Amino acid sequence: MIRRIEPTDYPRLLEIWESAVRSTHEFLREEDFRYYKEQVPAYFPQVTLVGFEQDARLTGFIGTADGNIEMLFVENASRGQGIGRQLVRHAIEVLQATRVDVNEANTAALGFYERMGFRVVSRSERDGEGKPYPLLHMQLG
Repeated sequence: MIRRIEPTDYPRLLEIWESAVRSTHEFLREEDFRYYKEQVPAYFPQVTLVGFEQDARLTGFIGTADGNIEMLFVENASRGQGIGRQLVRHAIEVLQATRVDVNEANTAALGFYERMGFRVVSRSERDGEGKPYPLLHMQLG
């Protein structure tokens, strides 16, 4: 079930984020992982958040703002079950998302978004925090 996220869910979102990033962002240096972990909670109130709940437990979430998918994370134990696909479909169909940025080194995410219909339209050498993790800017269609 997809449902709106409440501020009381934020601690669980951080757990999901950590599980997902630890298993999919092996390119991140440890000090950068710690930096992002401190920063992520501040982003939650700035985006529209919805989560995927199974058996009364959140297992993934997506955040959008101004037509952009700003974050998508599924806990590692629940990856490969179609949760991310359902969240992205919801973001496209309900939240009107048409763009996403993907870490260039995260080839699994790149392939996932390509299968969802996104195409690379440009590239940046640094991420939104100015760190040396190139981003691919993708757009639907």
